[in-house]
Amino acid sequence: MSYISIIIPAYNEENKIKDTLESIKDIKEIDEIIVVDDGSSDKTSEVAKSVKSDKINVITQSQNRGKGYALNNGLKEAMKKADIIGFLDGDLGNTASEVEKLITPIINNECDVTIAKFPPAKKKGGLGFVKNLAKESVKEMTGVELTSTLSGQRIFKKEVLEIFDEIPFGYGVEVGMTIDILKNNFKIEEVLVNMTHSETGRDLKGFIHRGKQFYHIKKVVRQKKKPSRPPL
Repeated sequence: MSYISIIIPAYNEENKIKDTLESIKDIKEIDEIIVVDDGSSDKTSEVAKSVKSDKINVITQSQNRGKGYALNNGLKEAMKKADIIGFLDGDLGNTASEVEKLITPIINNECDVTIAKFPPAKKKGGLGFVKNLAKESVKEMTGVELTSTLSGQRIFKKEVLEIFDEIPFGYGVEVGMTIDILKNNFKIEEVLVNMTHSETGRDLKGFIHRGKQFYHIKKVVRQKKKPSRPPL
């Protein structure tokens, strides 16, 4: 039997984290849920700790360090026991239960990584620049065309995560990981799920967020394109 850990990086998710945890804590395949509160200024940690389940472990960081840092912190704990590890966002609410669809192909050994493919967004977001940049960057560097390269909802076999010294930081984390995973000849399967989470619209906040994503993805791709130095 596989031991499955789910890592949930969360920042100011007091309104959604309870529903997210309640919807996955009774999934029998999941053995451990690690919530990493990334220095929230609200009551994310307190709300997470109020959910009754022996599976839940809440790690509280004293300051906001970003998603990559939170994932690395969670991984240190998960790697002790798990042979299958998942990443979920804290704002999925009740739809987090769809994670079962991501777990099944891994347990059945159909692939090494699953990525959640969301239904079309209800709210109009950006103009598609970030999504297209992510998709084309992965295709250019690996020859593989994926449509959900920005999705943070993923399940991994442990050996996939062992290729990383640490999870990349910044908004390019998913794209950078996808490129490295494919370059190491692991198989990724995109799985259609009925998940929803907070969406950014066509307002100033949304455009600032997408601008940061665009910059970080460009930065990650540039780093990946740099030739590695030969050993001395």
